[in-house]
Amino acid sequence: MRVLLIEDDRQVAEYLRKALGEAGAVTDHAADGREGLLMAASGDYDALILDRMLPGLDGLAILRTLRASGNQTPVLILSALGEVDDRVDGLRAGGDDYLVKPFAFSELHARLEALLRRGAVDAPETRLRVADLEMDLLKREVTRAGRPIALQPREFRLLEYLLRHTGQVVTRTMLLEQVWDYHFDPQTNIIDVHISRLRGKIDREFDTPLLHTVRGAGYMLRGPGA
Repeated sequence: MRVLLIEDDRQVAEYLRKALGEAGAVTDHAADGREGLLMAASGDYDALILDRMLPGLDGLAILRTLRASGNQTPVLILSALGEVDDRVDGLRAGGDDYLVKPFAFSELHARLEALLRRGAVDAPETRLRVADLEMDLLKREVTRAGRPIALQPREFRLLEYLLRHTGQVVTRTMLLEQVWDYHFDPQTNIIDVHISRLRGKIDREFDTPLLHTVRGAGYMLRGPGA
């Protein structure tokens, strides 16, 4: 476990670094809010322990900045501010847990472990991929072999659904319900038109087609050899 500790109280920081080290964690430390934000944004951490009142930049400002940029690293707020409103503010700013000082290390460690277990289960999938075709759900970008592909909103949703079912036959009914929110057949060629446009964008300029028609059944997105 690699942890970033953003804490300006030297005594608390030294205590936590030593205790986390004994528990098998690798801990980096920032004693200043701005330094902490820079390290959190650029480092690859399993969890953050974040004090609220910091020199340079407030802990909640750090948290809001990280969440706004899409950083979902689990954050345990560690603060002397322990009133109900303080805890609510911390959680609403994007904190995953809140522990009030003074604290017992055993409880802090247990809460960290719980955050990591939760993250392993709940971490949202932000990138979908088949072969050299990739979709970044956070940036809403699609590339194939590193080349950007511009999609209209409906085409993006259609491709996302196909990517989430890579290697599976996707029927027209499934697409009508899940991509168009139709629960009836509009008796139009709307799906054929969009599939044709999408195929042109993701396959036309490449040697290996990824989007296939399964005669009498529907469509399938699959990689070469699959």
